[in-house]
Amino acid sequence: MTINLTPEQLEIVQGLMQTPAAVSPKYFYDAKGSALFEDITRLPEYYPTRTEQAIMSEHAPAIAQAIGTHCTVIELGAGNCQKARALCELIQPIGYVAVDISEAFLQDAVAGMRLAFPNLAIHALAVDLTASVELPASLPTQRRLVFYPGSSIGNFDPPQAQALLSRMRALLQDDGALLIGVDLVKDSAVLHAAYDDAAGITADFNLNVLNHLNRLIGSDFDVTQWQHLAFFNAEQSRIEMHLQARVDLVVRWPGASRAFARGERIHTENSYKYRVEDFVEMLRRSGLPHTQVWTDAKRWFAVVLARP
Repeated sequence: MTINLTPEQLEIVQGLMQTPAAVSPKYFYDAKGSALFEDITRLPEYYPTRTEQAIMSEHAPAIAQAIGTHCTVIELGAGNCQKARALCELIQPIGYVAVDISEAFLQDAVAGMRLAFPNLAIHALAVDLTASVELPASLPTQRRLVFYPGSSIGNFDPPQAQALLSRMRALLQDDGALLIGVDLVKDSAVLHAAYDDAAGITADFNLNVLNHLNRLIGSDFDVTQWQHLAFFNAEQSRIEMHLQARVDLVVRWPGASRAFARGERIHTENSYKYRVEDFVEMLRRSGLPHTQVWTDAKRWFAVVLARP
């Protein structure tokens, strides 16, 4: 029997069949996964969100002055829109576009933004950032600010990150800018704790991807047969997250199956950690050579404004 797969299903199946198996981290973000990630950002071990917020708060006047007024904010990976809410209060833009892969979660977040900013032109786009982002035709082309907080750029391998930065540059005219959060290299113990918290929320988030795959491709993953694994790969300067089989098992989906031996892994996420100078060089290669950088006192995190 021939099974016709959508492009999304084909991508997932190809990832599961390769060696080692892999799943794109974009499939973390169904409604439950998005909510779990918001829980992660509030964990004591998870420093990126609060550190980025502290930088934005401490340097708010300088950031606002550097950005200027009357811009249109385009937030990639908008999530619950809380970071955009703080930014919009700071710079008073004329428009806001929230872009995220999880449509139901995005619509709820945008509804809250419309209540908070009733006079702001607000759009919601449920799209995959790894593809081209088609902005509304009515959106002004001048004075655009692409906003990509949270160091989500770290989820992409360096060539993919470079390509994404170039696509961000393509959204801008020469008077536009990119405001981006970047997680920096630091002690591995801090990193391990942030991605394998004591409460197990990150483990639940990682495991939930299997439930999402079950709905997307009709597979029969049993979450209880898998365990969360996270560690810092110093050579690659990245945190890796995997799901590791607890027992020998077989996963089936329409038209195919795969056996996993006990201890075999599915690679679910990378989170690259950068040195400031290396990331600034990536921006330069992407057509964004003019940069301003703000960091916290420990230099754990950076907020970068980059212009053509």
